[in-house]
Amino acid sequence: MTVRLLMSMIVVLGVATGCSKKSNAKNTSSATGWKINDKKGGFQYASNFKKQETGPGLVMVEGGTFTMGKVQDDVMHDWNNTPNQQHVQSFYMDETEVTNLMYMEYLDWLKRVFPPDQENYKNIYEGASPDTLVWRNRLGYNETMTNNYLRHPAYANYPVVGVNWIQAVEFSKWRTDRVNENVLEREGFLKKDAKVTEVSADKTFSTETYLNQPTKAFGGDEKVILKGRKNSKAKPTKTKGTKDQPAAESAQKNVYAQRSSGLILPEYRLPTEAEWEYAAAADVGQREYNIYRGQKKYPWSGTYTRSGKRKVRGDQLANFKQGKGDYGGIAGWSDDGADITNAVKSYPPNDFGLYDMAGNVAEWVADVYRPIVDDEASDFNYYRGNVYTKNKIGEDGKAELVTGETQVFDTLANGRVMARNYPGQLAQVPVDEKETYLRQNFDKSDERNYRDGDKQSTRYFKFGNSEEEDGKNKTQQRMYDSPVHNVTVDSLGNMVRKYDKSSKRTTLVNDNVRVYKGGSWRDRAYWLDPAQRRYFPQDMATDYIGFRCAMSRVGPKADKKKRPRN
Repeated sequence: MTVRLLMSMIVVLGVATGCSKKSNAKNTSSATGWKINDKKGGFQYASNFKKQETGPGLVMVEGGTFTMGKVQDDVMHDWNNTPNQQHVQSFYMDETEVTNLMYMEYLDWLKRVFPPDQENYKNIYEGASPDTLVWRNRLGYNETMTNNYLRHPAYANYPVVGVNWIQAVEFSKWRTDRVNENVLEREGFLKKDAKVTEVSADKTFSTETYLNQPTKAFGGDEKVILKGRKNSKAKPTKTKGTKDQPAAESAQKNVYAQRSSGLILPEYRLPTEAEWEYAAAADVGQREYNIYRGQKKYPWSGTYTRSGKRKVRGDQLANFKQGKGDYGGIAGWSDDGADITNAVKSYPPNDFGLYDMAGNVAEWVADVYRPIVDDEASDFNYYRGNVYTKNKIGEDGKAELVTGETQVFDTLANGRVMARNYPGQLAQVPVDEKETYLRQNFDKSDERNYRDGDKQSTRYFKFGNSEEEDGKNKTQQRMYDSPVHNVTVDSLGNMVRKYDKSSKRTTLVNDNVRVYKGGSWRDRAYWLDPAQRRYFPQDMATDYIGFRCAMSRVGPKADKKKRPRN
């Protein structure tokens, strides 16, 4: 009797154990017990997803905490930076600066897809083209660079310059779409080679359009927008017919790639100032257990700009200005191997594997400039410059797409005309009360001047005044009294440039100046410190500022388990 009871208990226990394993199976929901990725339909999910794919040109930068703004030398004492502790999430960053070759590919695509000889698109190519005149100097002969630096193959792997901040942002958006377009083609969701043979001004691929309305990508061409037949597990199913109901075949479901597919990469973008400084300093090379052994002065170890390694002892570790009238050393024994910029990867990488994080060209970052970093407001993924938007909804209740007729162009303060969006993209509008009402984390669309330039921060603020009263003196009582240059078009269509000649302006800082980091071929070693920061108008370009892209990492902070030492 006892043996029989014991055997019964073992059988019951075995059944219970078996049920437990079955309910936790990879393709079975732990919430409902339903089957996931059933061929008959239902909930489809990327159960086999392992980790984010590393996009072309990118290097993984594991996030962590660091002291931002800690410069080794501060000869200016200009209240431009104060040390503060920040934490950045893991992200990816371009191994090198964006090169002339990479940017030329972008220009070639724009010229093929949006022909400049067509009235609707005549400003797109020109608006994206770098300003090659940045090389000119009143008392210098630099016409060789003016005519050759961007396009000549001798400079193909040199960092692109003459690109303003807005152009760098637009390049990053274009790169996002082209990379994801290639990924979806590889996975069978887009027709092979359509990105070259089928593309036109009214048939382009936009990542956000595809995610929101996949059938509208490529102008809605069903021959290009495939249904993932190679990859989708959701097959059409047939139902048996009856007397009253004939046999039928149900349509495929979840056949387009979605965010939940795990295939589509996050956007390429400019790095934030905190990300760039963290990546450039690469203090990970100084880590021992859970502390950093000292603070680096440059992206490499040590306090000197020359290498101490035996084989290359004395070689300069970056491309910068050695002294007055000395941009590279004497002929036959060049200190840094360059007089202007140099080809990327000409100098050793830092401890994250990133090249030219000091010297060669300074680099745009995403942030709007302010003299201080407000670590009291945020010490996690710090960034000043958020402007929140949402999809514009049309009369049919669906997101509107930009067309050749609704495309918007901006005229910059210097007269350059640039496209704000391209046909095939989703039209954007500022967020409103629907998104901001009763929120604690943001209260309006444009947060660029939060806690530094908003109405409550200004010395002119009077509690209790109506918005109408405040609006009367809005121009005269700005927090940052910077010049206001303007460009208008007269009745004949001629561009009229209005330069602000006022001698009463107190600053150059406003919401349209952006931070740039790192020294360049024109700068002394002082600016090679990753914590140094400067600013420049976002619509202007120089011969010493370039850029590189970054991409956020989704998922875990790191791929490997932690160990006491590197």
